[in-house]
Amino acid sequence: MTATTTGKKYNISVEATLEVIGGKWKCVILCHLTHGKKRTSDLKRLMPGITQKMLTQQLRELEQDGIVDRIVYNQVPPKVEYELSEYGQTLGSILTALCNWGEQHIIREYGDKFAVLEDNVLNRS
Repeated sequence: MTATTTGKKYNISVEATLEVIGGKWKCVILCHLTHGKKRTSDLKRLMPGITQKMLTQQLRELEQDGIVDRIVYNQVPPKVEYELSEYGQTLGSILTALCNWGEQHIIREYGDKFAVLEDNVLNRS
């Protein structure tokens, strides 16, 4: 699909990146998925500030963009897991850079990162 057939144009390429992973929750979801497959309930527990509706919507969009794979197990009760797709794994260095920058920003602004970071598996380093 080309820009001429879709009518879409970007001013700069970072717009395309933000179109896929922008917003409050997508990068957080992706960071959690860098540590392996997660069920929706796992992600909800790791991200207490997100609503179920928003989590479902964000996961669907990431799946549509080919960033995450949805794995459905044929069992009762139904089991669904999400993981980074091969394409989604290419975001690893971007996600690491965002986390590192955020940590430095927190230290600059607040001094002690643990004073403002939740006790979370991603923050234990």
